[in-house]
Amino acid sequence: MLIFGKPMGEKYHTRSIETGTYDYDETRFVTEGVLTDRRFKEFHLATGDVKKPGVLHQMVVRLLVNKADLVIEDLETEMRAVPREECRDCTHCLDGIKGARVVGGFTAKVKEIAGGVKGCSHLAALLTAMGPAVIQGYGAYCDHNIPDFVLDHYEFLVNTCRNWREDSPIVAMLKEKREAKRKAGGQGGGDGRPER
Repeated sequence: MLIFGKPMGEKYHTRSIETGTYDYDETRFVTEGVLTDRRFKEFHLATGDVKKPGVLHQMVVRLLVNKADLVIEDLETEMRAVPREECRDCTHCLDGIKGARVVGGFTAKVKEIAGGVKGCSHLAALLTAMGPAVIQGYGAYCDHNIPDFVLDHYEFLVNTCRNWREDSPIVAMLKEKREAKRKAGGQGGGDGRPER
């Protein structure tokens, strides 16, 4: 494979973040995130210790999220692999996110709670990536369980990317469909946000 016009070199490192959203009960769902840093060459820790290729970091965060308002009701953190035992001192550095809503400004809230010396940069990176995953999981839940969810609440997506810009063809189509539904006696409408 070519990268920037040159054959790809040897791989040194990968970081993967995988998320999944699962039903929990009638009012809540769980979004789980796993961050894994893997080294493909022998490497040295800051202490000078030599480590064989393998997993350097693996951390798991689970969020218990309210379906009605996207408030994080509870959080679990697991540090499966860390380079130093002292890293585990940060296991609870994300606890301050409990009670927060996953809405605009979520990333800033994560940085305020666990950024810099307040916490672990890996856990903060994972939780930051989980904000959009919560929204996608919520959308998947609603799409499966609530007829016409996207039609009735598409404002939730407007201006989140180029294809969903306010003057895009898809937004125009949804406006037309919503108006037709309204004229036909259906409800439609809403502010595009989860109920409070």
